[in-house]
Amino acid sequence: MNEQKNILVPIDFNQKSLIALEQATSVAKLLKHDIMLLYVHEESGIFSKLFSDSQGEDKVLETIQLKMDEIASQFNKLSGVRIKNMLAKGRVSSKIVEIAEIINSELIIMGTNSEVEFKKTIGANTHRVVRWAKCPVITINGLHHEKGCRSILLPLDLSIETRQKVTRAIEMAKHFGATIKVVSALWSKSNKEVATRLHAQLNQVHNYITERNIQCHSEIIDSTQNEKTLVPIILKYAKEQGDIDLIMIMTQKEIGFVDYFMDSDAQETIRTSEIPVMCIAPKEIGIIQSKGF
Repeated sequence: MNEQKNILVPIDFNQKSLIALEQATSVAKLLKHDIMLLYVHEESGIFSKLFSDSQGEDKVLETIQLKMDEIASQFNKLSGVRIKNMLAKGRVSSKIVEIAEIINSELIIMGTNSEVEFKKTIGANTHRVVRWAKCPVITINGLHHEKGCRSILLPLDLSIETRQKVTRAIEMAKHFGATIKVVSALWSKSNKEVATRLHAQLNQVHNYITERNIQCHSEIIDSTQNEKTLVPIILKYAKEQGDIDLIMIMTQKEIGFVDYFMDSDAQETIRTSEIPVMCIAPKEIGIIQSKGF
């Protein structure tokens, strides 16, 4: 018998993590997955600070477990999704990645906690989970999100690794009944070689998606301002579209003709996007070559 697939949702009881859980129930319904709610207890964590002066660690853990049970029950009643919970001890980011692998999670959905993180970088825990997790990670930064997914934004560059997002986007679009919007940003209009290659790749990906009965729109976006990265261009486009509910990026530096969504750009996207971001770690190049791109 196949083990029931699950989505891992780390929680620390703040607003962003509860929004992430709400989003996760919507995704879990469509994917027919369970949810595993995870709290990682650190000695420097919020509950330790609240209770350590007057109560022992056992009482702290008991308080956390009761809160976890309450939230799991509440969201189960609201969504109908089966929600289990787990309390672990250790370093937050390491334990999230470890548990995700142990329980074979298909996806991690987590809040970024940007209200308490550095202004110019994403928080350390978010950064480590996104970089280390073997499964895709969806980060939640905004406060209001659609239930479900109307359109998926798929930014592409000329690297081989970036095309790995295509297969994942098709899978998600089929589950959600979503449209895929494929975009490439042209940094230099005068570079005809880059423009030609981007157009060729865009057409190829567009055809690949539509052949699989997914509605697809594709577009080249011109950079008209002096942005230091392409991220603001992509996010501005996403906001203007009005129906994009998920942006898919790669988490590690991609080596191609155009440097795009390098690690620093991935961080900028996660930190500044109010739209949920799905982060995918590049796999071996041979895998994507077999897809026919």
